[in-house]
Amino acid sequence: MADNKWLRNGFVWMILIIAAIAVWVTFVQGGRSGSSITTQELAADIKAGKVEQLTMSSGSDEVQVHYIGSNEVRTLRLPTNVDIFELLQTYGIDPKSVSIRVNPASQWGNWLGTLTFLLPTLFLIGVIIFMMRQAQGTNNQALSFGKSRARVFTSNRPTVTFDDVAGVDEAKEELQEIVEFLKYPEKFAALGARIPRGVLLVGPPGTGKTLLSRAVAGEAGVPFFSISGSEFVEMFVGVGASRVRDLFDQAKRNAPCIVFIDEIDAVGRQRGAGLGGSHDEREQTLNQILVEMDGFDSSTNVIVLAATNRPDVLDPALLRPGRFDRQVVLDRPDLHGRLAILKVHTRGKPLESDVDLEDLARQTPGFSGADLENLVNEAAILAARRNKKTIGRRELYEAIDRVVAGPERKSRRISEREKLMTAYHEAGHALVARMLPHADPVHKVSIVARGMMGGYTRVLPEEDRFFWTKKQFEAQLAVFMAGLVAEELVFQEISTGAANDIERATTLARRMVTEFGMSERLGPLAFGRKEELIFLGREIAEQRNYSDQVAYEIDQEVRRLIDQAYQTAKNILMQHMDKLEKIATLLVEKETIEGHEIEALFDEPRPRPELVGPPVTKPAALMRTPEPPQTDVAPESRPTPAPQIRPQPAS
Repeated sequence: MADNKWLRNGFVWMILIIAAIAVWVTFVQGGRSGSSITTQELAADIKAGKVEQLTMSSGSDEVQVHYIGSNEVRTLRLPTNVDIFELLQTYGIDPKSVSIRVNPASQWGNWLGTLTFLLPTLFLIGVIIFMMRQAQGTNNQALSFGKSRARVFTSNRPTVTFDDVAGVDEAKEELQEIVEFLKYPEKFAALGARIPRGVLLVGPPGTGKTLLSRAVAGEAGVPFFSISGSEFVEMFVGVGASRVRDLFDQAKRNAPCIVFIDEIDAVGRQRGAGLGGSHDEREQTLNQILVEMDGFDSSTNVIVLAATNRPDVLDPALLRPGRFDRQVVLDRPDLHGRLAILKVHTRGKPLESDVDLEDLARQTPGFSGADLENLVNEAAILAARRNKKTIGRRELYEAIDRVVAGPERKSRRISEREKLMTAYHEAGHALVARMLPHADPVHKVSIVARGMMGGYTRVLPEEDRFFWTKKQFEAQLAVFMAGLVAEELVFQEISTGAANDIERATTLARRMVTEFGMSERLGPLAFGRKEELIFLGREIAEQRNYSDQVAYEIDQEVRRLIDQAYQTAKNILMQHMDKLEKIATLLVEKETIEGHEIEALFDEPRPRPELVGPPVTKPAALMRTPEPPQTDVAPESRPTPAPQIRPQPAS
């Protein structure tokens, strides 16, 4: 490939050099030839004694005429088949009476003359050859639409291993079997076992699905084909299916290997839902993927890994046994997972001795692996900006604020009244969160503008939470409403700064009523069925499967929850107006305060929630695992826990 490229470039350079020489010769000869002269004028000048010398080249039909006492040179073009001597004799001039010098013929004259005429033809041929060679390359899309765009990572390049992946121990155990199959296929064949041909990695964005798939290939030491689901489909019909065939042909030729399809929901959505019906290009691509995965025999050591964060929209035929018959879930890591991820991403980075990664992991609940990697990178950038040689606690904790709330907007100038209103708003959030036993402790409060927020109050749970109770949600609603209530109590009016708080409180209250069954009036019922609109991306349409009367009752329950939270926040703030004043004053002075500074303003300890129920440690008689009761409820219909909600700063 390199030789062809060199030859192609050399051919082009040769044409350019010849063209430059031809142009130079043309200009030089043109400059030397001067003005033309006729035979009659030449004869008259010779008879008048004005001509000093005639100069010509052997075999040329041009004669240069030099005049006495002048630098002027004029050119005479001889008639065909007539030399200079015959011409002079025709006009009665003795050739011996004038000096005639005949120079030997130039070695390059004829060649340059020929090349001058052939140059346009050679240039056209060169352009055609150049275009044909370009058309044969992989970069030309006109002739390579049907070729796969997969990127290949071989075992010769630096690889990613399981040591580079942290926080997903269960997923690594599941995929370890894939590695063993690729390394020792005979062990499974001896027992008649069939390794899963496809493994679907499911999880929210940033949880390490792509990294884990590359780690599998790195552990097994086999080629790794990586392609995105959106790279199959183009504007031309049939291209997607052709690329699928080419991808699996390459995989079979390089077996054992791994084929990784990222964001497979781009082509793997359920068929029959689009306007194109069965003739839709995406569905043809999906059909070809199904056919290729069925075409693997027992001796084909090709494993297909795919990643998606929308497994609910995939076609059922794609998930049946024999294709993607395993689903590995990668969720956001817990405390121990975050600590392991931070150790991986800080490996090789100079950290100061006071950096506590465990404390950093506690302060980042809900962070994905990508969030943690971005956090460490932001801290390194901040340290470099400050001309430091190491990364310290200050940079890491400031990076958390940058990731959660955005960079500081130091150039923003606000009036003293707006600054004071922001301070009381955030102080209201912090005070109510401090006084409610079921609310999370306050970690940091700031009135420095970040991102789109004028200020923020950040609360952190004392431990990772995977389930939420009704009392915790009610406390969170009261914290949301506290900023608005503080503005109303102090300034007798509210501002637009509470708009986001109101929106989040309303959304949470509606979910409590319609999804989580936390309404005493309506009971444990779920209202509304959400469906994805095919052509609206992430837009969700809610199918209303309840009456107008129930809709009215839902609205009434949402309003009751909001009013209850409003009244709770108001009661707390009115009872502790002195603490509200102190927190707001401290915020105006320092702009950013920590949770322990707020705690120092109180004499009594923070109220703790009263736990109701049996003790966590069971008696010895109850330690035996009971037999599972006989029930007619299918496992799929059992209630699922509420989704983990990542703490967001209250604006």
